[in-house]
Amino acid sequence: MPELISRRGVLSATAATAALPLSTVSAAPSGLAPLAANAKPISDAELRARLMKLQGLMQEQRVGSLLIEPGSSLEYFTGVRWHRSERITAAIISAQGKVTVVTPAFEAPSVRETLRVQADVRTWNEDESPFPLIAAAARPSHGLAFAVEGSTRFFVIAGVRKIIGTAALVSGDSLVGPCRLIKSAAELALMQVANDITLAAIRHVHAQVQAGMRAEDLATLVDTATQTLGGEPEFSLVLLNEASAYPHGSTQPQRVHEGSVILLDCGCSVHGYQSDISRTWIFGAATAHQRQVWKTVKEGQQIALSAAKLGVPAGTIDDAVRDFYVRQGYGPGYRLPGLSHRTGHGIGLDGHEAAYLVHGDATAVQPGMCFSDEPGLYIPGEFGIRLEDCWHMTAAGPRLFTGLADSIDQPI
Repeated sequence: MPELISRRGVLSATAATAALPLSTVSAAPSGLAPLAANAKPISDAELRARLMKLQGLMQEQRVGSLLIEPGSSLEYFTGVRWHRSERITAAIISAQGKVTVVTPAFEAPSVRETLRVQADVRTWNEDESPFPLIAAAARPSHGLAFAVEGSTRFFVIAGVRKIIGTAALVSGDSLVGPCRLIKSAAELALMQVANDITLAAIRHVHAQVQAGMRAEDLATLVDTATQTLGGEPEFSLVLLNEASAYPHGSTQPQRVHEGSVILLDCGCSVHGYQSDISRTWIFGAATAHQRQVWKTVKEGQQIALSAAKLGVPAGTIDDAVRDFYVRQGYGPGYRLPGLSHRTGHGIGLDGHEAAYLVHGDATAVQPGMCFSDEPGLYIPGEFGIRLEDCWHMTAAGPRLFTGLADSIDQPI
């Protein structure tokens, strides 16, 4: 997926004419067996190890406390799955081992349901401010900084700053990033299941496509199959015909017809860990031009994998693909017709996370890093082709979670 989009990111407007009967697309699919039954969530021991690593980095970098708002990093370190709102919930992690969770009093029972580490839960009422509680937990010791996770909202930072005064306030990216960047064996196992589910769902939909279907119909098929297979749908982007030339589609209604380009970009989560797979094919007979573009994109995927070597900057993988595309007459750079988005992105608890396969990203590729490989080609006014598979780096080189597509005729 080129950029982070909302779940069910279908941009095609509802067609003026009626869609296919609901029973055609919403019935529980037959012949699909759950794939996530044996998937094991991250263990409590691994959560404790994450906190120990984080606290070791905090001590090295002379950071006394780290504040984390709800989101994937809060889940990563504490297990808490919560949402952000104007009512502040946050964890404050001390370099010495203490974890404090500040949350509205009436939300505390719900927050505790997913809390999986030992923590002091401190509550505030609707007529009170949470900032004194946060500041009390995060008040830095002499000479130590107070860090905030990179996505923390400004009003939270400003509120804490008013109470703690001029104490050093720093970004927590250098603390959180090194922890989340390298995936453990347990994380990789969950991502493998998620990828298996998404590919099976796309395979199921590929066999169900009928003339007259809308993008929304295909998205419903993907979601229903994903749920049957045991995954939690995260997004199901379906681009038909000319809409495929625009990475996130068009508001113009599109339907499947003879010669339609069908692009599916789908993902699910299993115990929080995500997949991201794209496949493109033609409904009916493909033209010579469509075949050539499809083959070029697949070669771009293979070039990305060949360029992925231990220690190389992540951005050089994007450079290698782009150099190849320029030789084929696309670009240059990010210009169209060509590849207008990065070659890939990190993936884990978030569908998009560091590091990024984009020009200039200097992050050295290391074992345990996970990326998407999606060097699409887009021809405005005509069509686009995107093939995407995720992989993780090993000491022996990149290892795919799913095999690359075979051909435009057999894309699964």
